[in-house]
Amino acid sequence: MHRLFRWPRLSDHTRSASRTDHAGAVYGSLLAASVIATATAVGDFPRVQLIVMLLVTGTVFWVAHVYAHLAGERLVGRPVGWAQVRRAGRRELPIIEAAVLPAAALAVSPLLGLDPSGAVWFALSVAAAQQFSWALFGALNAGASRTQAIIEGLVNVFFVLLIVAAKAALGH
Repeated sequence: MHRLFRWPRLSDHTRSASRTDHAGAVYGSLLAASVIATATAVGDFPRVQLIVMLLVTGTVFWVAHVYAHLAGERLVGRPVGWAQVRRAGRRELPIIEAAVLPAAALAVSPLLGLDPSGAVWFALSVAAAQQFSWALFGALNAGASRTQAIIEGLVNVFFVLLIVAAKAALGH
């Protein structure tokens, strides 16, 4: 029987330890879309303010994830070393990186002749494209078939579409 998704085996985790972990990027892209949609649903923000909000939120969530990772793996009675902090920081960096392209989309939107509303939709589109891409690449790197990877990408875009639908329902 063909299964759409397969459960990872223990050997998969060992083998994938050297692969890039795309979970942070997927999470960061969804976070960026949420920040854009939520902020613009409650009011009009200047582009620069929205860009700063995106980057600051990504950074705060990065710090929180690094802390959670370190706290979750800490052995009782053992201090956390700087090597562990740096490793966790690098591992979670895609959360911040995922905010960069939507922020860049907002920054270049005046050059494209987009009004503030168009800039927001452009940035949301970039976040959705990222969401699809990171999920797709993550699935492919994990050994999924192309079909499985595309389905995983589409499922992740669905999350962004839910955010966009909520934004549209709020009338902005």
